[in-house]
Amino acid sequence: MRGYSGFGTAVILAPAYSVLWGPRVGVPVMLLMELVVSLQLVPKAFAEANRRVILPIGAAATLATPLGAFVLLTADQDLLRRSIGGFVLVFGLLMLSGWRYHGSRPLPLNIAIGTLAGLLKGATGMSGPPVILYLLAGPEAARQHRANLILFFGTIAVVSVIPPALGGLMGWAVLAKVLVLLPVLMLCVPLGAKLFRVLPERWYKRAALVFLVSTGTIALLA
Repeated sequence: MRGYSGFGTAVILAPAYSVLWGPRVGVPVMLLMELVVSLQLVPKAFAEANRRVILPIGAAATLATPLGAFVLLTADQDLLRRSIGGFVLVFGLLMLSGWRYHGSRPLPLNIAIGTLAGLLKGATGMSGPPVILYLLAGPEAARQHRANLILFFGTIAVVSVIPPALGGLMGWAVLAKVLVLLPVLMLCVPLGAKLFRVLPERWYKRAALVFLVSTGTIALLA
């Protein structure tokens, strides 16, 4: 999903891994995997993205992420897991409904969206939902939409791993899981990128969003 659409790592892995291991293990695992994938995709996306829009959003998100991380470090884990699941479920249903933001994208609104995304990134590992709904309504072609998302996630990926590391969440239990799971993700991202060039977008998008809603429901109810 990440290689094909430019997003999807966090919104699928954060609820799934939070169910398996709890948010304080699952979210750091996801953040480290997201960092490596972003470094793999960003160089090409930088040239294609709308940097005038993405860089202010990314800068605001970077500044807000440590504030959101305080929630990850202090919140009740069961409540946080269910909140992650509910958030993903609502986001998936909004995407399936076809609703998008259709207004303009001035700098103050870009900064506000980036701030919200950063708070969510720090608390839940997921910065994507508000940014995705905001950006997909723009006039860009599908290729530039994808590049915009890749550049945003790459911008925020580095800073997002710092608060959990300083908070003592990046222990051996997290690193061992990353070492096992990361090769699978690294093999699948290029495959998704190739599918972007050959597979009709509507087919993949429908399947991915159904999977997204299912993952959120499991995290909410498990």
